Amino acid sequence: MITYARGTLVSPARSREEIERTLARFGARDPLCITWKGKAAVIFEFNGKRVRIDADLPTEVRTPKGRKPLHPEQALDEAQRQIWRAILVSVKGRLTEVEAGIKTFEEAFIGDILLPNGQTVGEFVIPKIEQAYLTGDMPPLLLLPGAGQ
Repeated sequence: MITYARGTLVSPARSREEIERTLARFGARDPLCITWKGKAAVIFEFNGKRVRIDADLPTEVRTPKGRKPLHPEQALDEAQRQIWRAILVSVKGRLTEVEAGIKTFEEAFIGDILLPNGQTVGEFVIPKIEQAYLTGDMPPLLLLPGAGQ
């Protein structure tokens, strides 16, 4: 179980509403928070880019010692509340970076931007990164922008 927002009483529905309001306030179009197939998902469009943030929702909760909790339904409900709160703080943090000019929108959300085939950039790129580390076929460490490939 995660420690962030442990003991929160904020319902997933309220967290989803807050995520949607936050996204709309920052200019995102059509923000939508859904739960489907054991996942939490936040979907929206910003500057013509479609974004999907996914998180697995727990289906079983165990205590730190690996035992099932005394009240499994309550523990599962709390774990799901925690996930939605974590998504909210992640979205707010990234949007704040964009607003402050620390990162561009694309830099802040790069892994979650949807490609035309429906995959996120992260789903597409992460296996390629793993393969590069396995094969050792790596770009030079000090490759500077504009220095060529």
